[in-house]
Amino acid sequence: MVTVRCFAGIREILGHDTLSFTPAKDASTAADVLAAVAGAHLPGLPQPILVAINREHAALTSPVHDGDEVAFFPPVSGG
Repeated sequence: MVTVRCFAGIREILGHDTLSFTPAKDASTAADVLAAVAGAHLPGLPQPILVAINREHAALTSPVHDGDEVAFFPPVSGG
């Protein structure tokens, strides 16, 4: 099982801030998890999507393993 956390605009679009997710056997990267969780909402998510796995910056191509926490958030800007 993977814990998925969504922040800011991603949370608003998907309607979740935290959920538990059991990825399919072929879901092995953060991108796979995002696609499964977002479903039809995937094209409408803010880009680029930033990823953290177990509270460390990662890439969408990073592997995800059972027990990981995967966080998705939009880029941060400010001044």
